[in-house]
Amino acid sequence: MESLAPGFENSTYLPFSGIAMRLFLATLLGAVIGFEREWHRRPAGLRTHILVCLAAATAAVLTIEIAHATPFNEGSIRVDPVRLIEAVTAGVAFLAAGFIVFSRGEVHGLTTAAGMWLAGAVGLACGLGFWQIALLATLLGIAVLWILRLLEWRFDLNNHDKPSPDDASAKQKQ
Repeated sequence: MESLAPGFENSTYLPFSGIAMRLFLATLLGAVIGFEREWHRRPAGLRTHILVCLAAATAAVLTIEIAHATPFNEGSIRVDPVRLIEAVTAGVAFLAAGFIVFSRGEVHGLTTAAGMWLAGAVGLACGLGFWQIALLATLLGIAVLWILRLLEWRFDLNNHDKPSPDDASAKQKQ
């Protein structure tokens, strides 16, 4: 196995192109769900859903990679890779929940919480030596946070003061 530095392998069990497609697809599908939520003026919108979906996909890919990584296949080491993912996810979720605040009828901190979850998945990838996965997930996460913030501002998508289409139709029925 060719190595960039000791303990910093550059190969994965899955072809990196397959990993990239999985993470890009998660980003796209998270955007589809998030756009629908934005359209209905819900507090958890585009960026939040993309980050959560991307973090989950990163954790899933890491589970596959851990199960096939050479250091974990030795007879002296018995590893259940899913337990590692569960432990980090639960810990990060606990911390992230502290950022979510409901105030004056609005929810704040969801994107921060989703970003923390993504950071946890990226940390797992780095710690396990899956640098390609970590870099791609980080780049996609930053793109979501920066580029979509600009789009939200440009198209006024994050104005939750406006009534949603569901709210307007309910008032008309009354």
